[in-house]
Amino acid sequence: MNNPGDTYDVLVIGGGPAGLAAALSAQQSGLRVAIVDDNPGLGGQIWRGDQHKPGTPEAAQWLRRVATAQVKFISGAYVYEQPEPGLLLAETFEGRRELGYQKLILATGARERFLPFPGWTLPGVAGAGGLQALVKSGLPMAGKKIVVAGTGPLLLAVAAYLQKQSANVLLIAEQASQLLSFGLSLWRWPSKIFQAIQLKRELAGIRHLTNCWVESAHGDNRLQRITLRHGQKTWDVACDYLACGFHLVPNVEVAVFFGCELQEGVVQVDELQATTVPGIYCAGEATGIGGLELSLVEGQIAGFAATNQVQQARALFAERDKLQQFANLLNRTFALRDELKRLPQPDTIVCRCEDVSFARAEKYPEWRAAKLHTRCGMGPCQGRICGPALEFLLHWQPESVRPPVFPVKVGNLIRDAGSLIEQEQ
Repeated sequence: MNNPGDTYDVLVIGGGPAGLAAALSAQQSGLRVAIVDDNPGLGGQIWRGDQHKPGTPEAAQWLRRVATAQVKFISGAYVYEQPEPGLLLAETFEGRRELGYQKLILATGARERFLPFPGWTLPGVAGAGGLQALVKSGLPMAGKKIVVAGTGPLLLAVAAYLQKQSANVLLIAEQASQLLSFGLSLWRWPSKIFQAIQLKRELAGIRHLTNCWVESAHGDNRLQRITLRHGQKTWDVACDYLACGFHLVPNVEVAVFFGCELQEGVVQVDELQATTVPGIYCAGEATGIGGLELSLVEGQIAGFAATNQVQQARALFAERDKLQQFANLLNRTFALRDELKRLPQPDTIVCRCEDVSFARAEKYPEWRAAKLHTRCGMGPCQGRICGPALEFLLHWQPESVRPPVFPVKVGNLIRDAGSLIEQEQ
């Protein structure tokens, strides 16, 4: 069934920092290594577009290394099925592609968490990272009035980037309130202090409020203003765009599909980044939100471990442990406050794909009942947006993942069904 030319000793799913590091470490063994990613270029969300003009020396170094290494890159490919062990099916721009592997490394990264509030579906309201990606793709920002809101370090990075694109960043609204103690704790990570100072310099002159969040967005067919809350005070701000994101959510759907066990919502791995499924490793944000440096180290460990370079992998354990301590501090600092659960009104849409309101969704105790009665989570995004939101708002637990993992063309599914029938006969 598989094309021998598309069989690899190590196949990495995900071309972000963790995937690049994993592939480069695995390639040092001399084995046949490939990266498969749904984007047209390497770098993931954080280094999107940096292949042509790297934004940082670190991005330039890693992308240059992978460009000169003997690593195959399969772009624009969505892995959606595993018809048999060691074989994956991916949908590409050209059609279906079969990919064989001996070892698999999952570096599927994370996505932004969105929380619904009145007006969040208005044009002009976008994810913080999503708006940054649009600007990188050519959306003009010169002179546009922008508020950046939500939680997490991504807000600062996005605000700095938008300002460099001549946007008028009016305000950064951070829902967390303990940033002073967070800053004082950074002495244990000198590189983080340097990054914080650099961001502070880039954001000079931009108002930055903690303990502050968006209550609602308003406009006639497009965003015109937002309502902010800071303690007991509320006020309106006129703006063209709202870049809003509530930290990150690990992309674990592919791992769950392969049978990997989760622990507290992230992929469970051992000290060598091995999952509970033999021959499958996982690195980066899918094992827990920890930032760029931790993703790179975990990726290297996974790549070395998958190719039996165990000594090289163990040499990175101390660095990983130190970075994991920072990740734990990060996630405690930017934990979501309970007040955000009271933002949706009864008519606020929570499932944008199927137009399900909060009032309709909250009638049901779990996902299955809501899907059966409202189709909540059954649209094109397959619950990737409403899922994490409703887990936070209503404490629903995520369900099992079934193929196809991503939406694919019906023609590919028909071919797959035909192949299975032939095998049975």
